[in-house]
Amino acid sequence: MKKLLLFDLDWTLLYTGGAGIRAFNHAFDQLFGIAQALSTVTVDGKTDMAIARELIQVHLKRNAHQDEIRKLCDAYVARLAEEVPAGPGFRVLPGIPELLAILAQRTDIVMGLGTGNLKAGAQIKLTRPNLWHYFSFGGFADDAEIRADVLRAGVKRGEAIAGQTFAARDVIVIGDNWRDVDAGKAIGATTVAVASGPMKAEELTTYQPDYLFNDLSDTDKVLKAFF
Repeated sequence: MKKLLLFDLDWTLLYTGGAGIRAFNHAFDQLFGIAQALSTVTVDGKTDMAIARELIQVHLKRNAHQDEIRKLCDAYVARLAEEVPAGPGFRVLPGIPELLAILAQRTDIVMGLGTGNLKAGAQIKLTRPNLWHYFSFGGFADDAEIRADVLRAGVKRGEAIAGQTFAARDVIVIGDNWRDVDAGKAIGATTVAVASGPMKAEELTTYQPDYLFNDLSDTDKVLKAFF
């Protein structure tokens, strides 16, 4: 029986140097004429669709329409394609290339994404460091605004690829934010928190992940948690 791994993206696999924030700010200004819109909205751990909805609610003081959420997300992705390739501060986080290379050789896992990014945005971000090819499927913001539902979509796709169903605890959710941990717990998954983002280990501990690492650089220790 295989296990299913679902990786978060931002601050778990890589850091874009703020490319996503710049892209959302540009898109919102382009569509609604309000600059630096994200200065009053927290984005960590939220899906892109949820961020778009919140931006409209906060700045336009009304509920968002689905078509304008889609337009804002489309404008965001278009700008992201310009920001990421040459953006300063972009970096892959410690241990990620080595870990993914080893996991890709194993036959006892299926590996995908469980991310708040839109699929097109995830591809843009992971293409720069040549990591996109490791992830043949995932759950994305295109699927749902709620993180647990994003993970459920990823599990469903992983099961289709593996040709089997997965026991809840054989699904492993890896992320840097409390929302990753909570979403993983909501679907009964094994949760692996990594303090490689804005949240420190002490903060993540309060959400009681099954495993907690400062980063994913100790490949042997991480693999023991997975298997």
